[in-house]
Amino acid sequence: MPRKKTWNEKLATGSLKIEPVDKAFAGLKLGQMMLIATPRIVRDYIAAVPRGQSRSIAQLRDDLARAHSAEVTCPMTTGIFVRIAAEAALEDLASGKKPSEITPFWRVVDVKSPLAKKLSCGPDFIAHQRAAENLV
Repeated sequence: MPRKKTWNEKLATGSLKIEPVDKAFAGLKLGQMMLIATPRIVRDYIAAVPRGQSRSIAQLRDDLARAHSAEVTCPMTTGIFVRIAAEAALEDLASGKKPSEITPFWRVVDVKSPLAKKLSCGPDFIAHQRAAENLV
């Protein structure tokens, strides 16, 4: 049986695509040009959010679409890629890096979101990091 990939290995996968939405879903309209980012693109966006500031996932998607000349960003893959970026950061933390040295995913993951509950750190770590930066 093959070894399961680490989150950091998953972070290094994928290639950017822009394609038309083939059916309306999640507020996207048929025919809109949709960005399917990569885990690294999402990680890089999160890493660029300044300390003491936050962004919503919706803002992340809007910003990425605009940056890549698309109309929208896929909500499903974006959620998956935010999780990959967060779990890769948590792997880095477990390997000895300090919170200040990892991708600050707490700046885009809301404590009350379903994603916060899925992450291996749980919502308490996110709440602690957000409080340390005075994020609401």
